Amino acid sequence: MLRHTTSLLVSLALSAGAAFAQEETAALDSQYTDSDGDLVADAPADAGDLKDPGTLVFAYTPVEDPAIYEDIWEPFIAHLEEVTGKDVQFFAVQSNSAEVEAMRSGRLHIAGFSTGPTPFAVNLAGAVPFAIMGADDGQFGYKLQIYTQADSDIKEVPDLAGKRIAHTSPTSNSGNLAPRALFPDLGVVPDTDYEVVYSGSHDQSMLGVVAGDYDAAPVASEVVDRMAERGLYDPAEVRIVWESDPFPTTSYAYAHDLTPELKEKIEQAFFSFDFAGTALGEEFSGVSKFIPITYKDQWKVIRQIQKANGVEYTPAGLAAE
Repeated sequence: MLRHTTSLLVSLALSAGAAFAQEETAALDSQYTDSDGDLVADAPADAGDLKDPGTLVFAYTPVEDPAIYEDIWEPFIAHLEEVTGKDVQFFAVQSNSAEVEAMRSGRLHIAGFSTGPTPFAVNLAGAVPFAIMGADDGQFGYKLQIYTQADSDIKEVPDLAGKRIAHTSPTSNSGNLAPRALFPDLGVVPDTDYEVVYSGSHDQSMLGVVAGDYDAAPVASEVVDRMAERGLYDPAEVRIVWESDPFPTTSYAYAHDLTPELKEKIEQAFFSFDFAGTALGEEFSGVSKFIPITYKDQWKVIRQIQKANGVEYTPAGLAAE
């Protein structure tokens, strides 16, 4: 079990069913194999199929304003270029589906995938997660929070009943899947007790709550914190109704078919990067370095939440996003 999951998430994991407690097998697309049981795609057996591109393409999970994040990631990209000896191009993606498809088609080599879409990237695109942002003490994670207007009559989770609530997208962990798995035990069933409206992103959910388009919204704490720091909304206009214990954040992954030497250099670049004094360090407060992770261990609770929601890692499932 994850070292960083809390008692709430452990209880949820156990409730997912005895079948999941058995040894997991990979849900990889048929073009990939998993001979060592780590649930991610093996590197190609034929050395001729390994890739060592002259220019590496890097993407960060879809955000409201990709142009801002291109500037924020510039110090890391410069460091990545220095360590790998490669040119690095920042690729601004517009959706989780587009990001997964870009890696599946070989146009994307390194990427940050949001929590919920990470299993789709692993199973459909051959992504291999290896790092996550964390603190010096090794801790990482974000919280699922429910926000409403400051003057709203919503005081606790059951008060969401009969309201118009913004979820982000079908495959989003904190924005949809976790609420559907957790909220029934807190007194409301999404789509039954309240109307679910998909906003498209955590940013849009928060802005919609502020504007009064939605009565409330479950969102990721790390996103709304960054929005507040950039002045995109006034924290005095909203109020937190409830928050969860931590979930893992964005995973950083490389394509499974890169050469072993290139993968090693990419990992070296991530784990040697110093956040202090950089735009990246200022943007992601509370983290100071990249921490090694594995998809099998750190994403176990996410796979269990998705299993409880009937999520299947197929092109159709990704298209629903």
